[in-house]
Amino acid sequence: MKDTTGAVDRYINNFTGDARKRLEQMRELVLAEVPEAVESISYGLVGYKLDGKPLVYFGGFPKHTGFYATPNGHEAFKEEFAKYKQGKGSVQFPLDQPLPLDVVRRVVQYRKATAIKYGK
Repeated sequence: MKDTTGAVDRYINNFTGDARKRLEQMRELVLAEVPEAVESISYGLVGYKLDGKPLVYFGGFPKHTGFYATPNGHEAFKEEFAKYKQGKGSVQFPLDQPLPLDVVRRVVQYRKATAIKYGK
């Protein structure tokens, strides 16, 4: 469910160029895969919840797009994320490299399936 307060639009509109385009792509992808997810700004990031449980988060940074698929998304996709810089529960997609939308889509699908199945 698209954010009706406009907070996500305002967040994304703070960015320009490729950084903004990437955030828009991430948003479109998540909403296409999980239209029933609730969209908001959480922890200073664009966040999605499904049935009140965290699904995924993403955010814009000067040199990368951050993606957060905790608690189990990063472990399940550790091989796909291995080539990217990571932190605890985060992965950084550099702005000078193509955004791996196919991987993000699979992570979102996985998180949706596990959130429904396990309530996580």
